[in-house]
Amino acid sequence: MTAPPVVTDQPSRIARGRGATSRRGSKKLFLSIVPLLVLVFLFSYFPLYGWVYSLFDYRPARGLSGSKFVGLQWFQLLVSSPTQVSQIVQVMANTLGMSFLGIASSVLPLAFAVFLNEVRSKWFRNTVQTLTTLPNFISWVLVYMIAFSMFSSTGLVNNVLVSSGIITIPVKFLDSDTHVWLAMAGWGIWKTLGWGAILYLAAISGIDQALYESAKVDGAGRFQTMWYITVPQLMPTYFVLLMLSVANILNNGMEQYYVFQNAFNKTHIQVLDLYVYNVGITGNSLSLATAVSMLKSIVSVVLLLTVNAIAKRVRGTSIV
Repeated sequence: MTAPPVVTDQPSRIARGRGATSRRGSKKLFLSIVPLLVLVFLFSYFPLYGWVYSLFDYRPARGLSGSKFVGLQWFQLLVSSPTQVSQIVQVMANTLGMSFLGIASSVLPLAFAVFLNEVRSKWFRNTVQTLTTLPNFISWVLVYMIAFSMFSSTGLVNNVLVSSGIITIPVKFLDSDTHVWLAMAGWGIWKTLGWGAILYLAAISGIDQALYESAKVDGAGRFQTMWYITVPQLMPTYFVLLMLSVANILNNGMEQYYVFQNAFNKTHIQVLDLYVYNVGITGNSLSLATAVSMLKSIVSVVLLLTVNAIAKRVRGTSIV
């Protein structure tokens, strides 16, 4: 007569042990992102309290409690005066124009990364990548110093052109209102081209090499592998960055335009962020600047949700 089998709860103990380990791992992961969540709250959500200043006639000396509550007066002021409306229209035209130039040139880092990846000499590729990435770490103040030393009326370019007899009067490259948008787009490309290509180079390194080997077996050349393998594999990354650029179409930043602005080009270089700064600091109207910045944030969120919905419908994927 055989003994009955012994029933143990070892599988259940193993399952409970795995569950406890999984919960401990989840807690560690959560704790690891707590500092990031705190920073996001402090620098992204907590400042939204400042929107309340758009409802007051804020005076710094009196503080918010001593300032008069005016409701939507500043929002009405944006559309009540023809002069104010024309100024807002010009600022929006500058913002959208420079943003669309930036979006149109967003394909350049992708193309630069594709061609740089095809360079066989490793030292030359690394040198080019380093030299094109360094400008991203230069502040816009130093960039303007470089531009001034080269393109001012007494700069290097004008001195060479005058001394060689090509021109007799120095060309005002910086003190001119013509082609301001193109000039700003050009400086932006020079500063961010190498840095923007890093993400695409990282994506290229993740492409399955078997695709290239199969293409070479089928007789594909270098340009064919670039066009039919590398570029399509980079398209998802490009479209995600493109959607983010469209969603931030009103966020040009201020530093570049602030250092390059002067009395000659102020009309066409003043983007929305610079306008908010000029109104709030130079014009001493913090409440009006807050109202403009608040509307800009709302429009940016609407654009992000719109682009996300379009991407989800067209490509089947979204970023939100």
